[in-house]
Amino acid sequence: MKKLLSIMLCACICTTVTACTANNSSETESVENENNLNDSKQSESSSSDRTPDTSVSNSTTAEPTPSEPASDSKILVAYFSLAGEQYEVGVIEKGNTEIVAEMIADATGADVFKIESTTEYPATYDGLLDISRKEETNPPQIAETVDNMTDYDTIFLGYPIWWGDTPTIIKVFLQSYDFSGKTIVPFCTHGGSGLSGTGRTISNLCPNSTIKDGLAIRGSTAQNDRDSAKQSVTKWLKENGYGL
Repeated sequence: MKKLLSIMLCACICTTVTACTANNSSETESVENENNLNDSKQSESSSSDRTPDTSVSNSTTAEPTPSEPASDSKILVAYFSLAGEQYEVGVIEKGNTEIVAEMIADATGADVFKIESTTEYPATYDGLLDISRKEETNPPQIAETVDNMTDYDTIFLGYPIWWGDTPTIIKVFLQSYDFSGKTIVPFCTHGGSGLSGTGRTISNLCPNSTIKDGLAIRGSTAQNDRDSAKQSVTKWLKENGYGL
């Protein structure tokens, strides 16, 4: 009987020890798993600290930097004009169209290019009439070129009216460059004919350009009433979107 009781007591002790051992093992495993998870989170956090914040980086690189001023103006005033003896105004030192061209350039801040022939024009009005006729079949050559024409978006094109049209040298000028996509704004001086349909001449020579409404100023006004001429220039520029 004593032996039986001893055996049963030993069995109970073993069961209790086994259960305790199992519980301790489970608790240890749980603690280890929790520690591993914490280590993993710490590792991820540490890795995140080392990785640049992409949004901040993009924001930094996307900040605009101060732009440098354009080296060239995008507006050009190109004109043909003669001094000497001219219709209505007599002998003049500065051409009528040149006076208007300077007003436009001053108002817009544009660059200026004077269209000149390789040969000198007659100083007398009768001589000029004769040579202007001959140029229709014997076009003049332009002395200088616009090296950076591609830089300009808008060209103000000035000329006197000869024989109801643009001088032949203006046609040569328009055929010397590619004006595709550019805006051409004509202006002229005249003795009573106005623009004389020269907008169509320009449009035919530059079919891929935008031709804006032109300005016609009488030569005598440009030469002898410059305040009035300037008022006309100012009003016309505003109407064409070049407000002052």
